[in-house]
Amino acid sequence: MTARVGVVTFPGSLDDRDAATAVRIAGGDAVALWHEDDDIKGVDAVVLPGGFSYGDSLRCGAIAHLAPVMAAVARFAAEGGPVLGICNGFQVLCEARLLPGALLRNDRLRFVSRPVGVQVERTDTPFSAGYAPGQRLVLPVKHGEGRYVADESTLDELESEGRVVFRYATGENPNGSARDIAGITNAARNVVGLMPHPEHAVDATLSEGTDGLAMFAGLLGSLTSVR
Repeated sequence: MTARVGVVTFPGSLDDRDAATAVRIAGGDAVALWHEDDDIKGVDAVVLPGGFSYGDSLRCGAIAHLAPVMAAVARFAAEGGPVLGICNGFQVLCEARLLPGALLRNDRLRFVSRPVGVQVERTDTPFSAGYAPGQRLVLPVKHGEGRYVADESTLDELESEGRVVFRYATGENPNGSARDIAGITNAARNVVGLMPHPEHAVDATLSEGTDGLAMFAGLLGSLTSVR
């Protein structure tokens, strides 16, 4: 049976269709989830896509994390369900306290949109299992509030527990994120958030390459292996 991956759409989401396309290219079924849904339709995994949910009013993700669908996503995550937050989705996960820390304005106070080098630090999550440890990827970023911050004790905990999943390659940090952090996971390793956009790097006919495809293919492979 083909794995079903729910892709949430909030008002202001921009990359929900791209995420759904990435799921399909990887061989899964993409299921549309609306912000007002109070359940996630029995999906096997959830993706919170990039964009500007609720116009980034108040701050990025501050309103989206209160949407009815997020209560269902939180229950799903607590039961071990795989959840991926990309860009704005990462911001939503932090606001919902499904991941620690916060995403603040880029250090140069400018919107950044370009490919960056990203190193795979951990392969023990559903979303990084398709990569090799230390593998270097090229993924696009497009954000104005992508600077990951947390207090030093939290950063030390993330490092000591191996919860930094993706890190900007040396000299490639586009936003001033602490310790070059590009993506992290929770303690249970089923929730991952990252600022770069893997869903924009899945089609060999486009300029961004295919380095993001393994993130979705690895997820689908992990879902198949536990069935």
